[in-house]
Amino acid sequence: MNTIEDILKKAKLNVTEGRKNILEMFVLGGGALAHADIEKNTSVSIDRVTVYRTLQTFVERGIIHLIPTTDNTILYALCKDNCSDGHHHDEHVHFICITCNKTNCLEEITVPNIQLPKGFKPIQAAMIVKGICLHCKN
Repeated sequence: MNTIEDILKKAKLNVTEGRKNILEMFVLGGGALAHADIEKNTSVSIDRVTVYRTLQTFVERGIIHLIPTTDNTILYALCKDNCSDGHHHDEHVHFICITCNKTNCLEEITVPNIQLPKGFKPIQAAMIVKGICLHCKN
């Protein structure tokens, strides 16, 4: 498994304490995070704008991806290894638990191919499934 520093170096980013701390939240957390979650839980002093810029940079470099939500907020989750600078390959199902509100990437379940009418060109597809996660079910 790649270390936090390896991931940043592979993306050709300077290794800073702020970037390491934010990326560590994704690697250790296992689920999706909102900007506010990161801002609240960071162990180093980072202002709101720096968190935002770091997240944008991570998205652009293929480290994290955006997750659409039903309430139009933005969540972020760690990308798989095959994402790269400007090219995301994370077209998998996102599961939102209605009990704990945690969002998980279900990487083994891909978004089905949708047949669009003639003249329409798909760029990205996203699928959200709501329900009760394994943790809340027990």
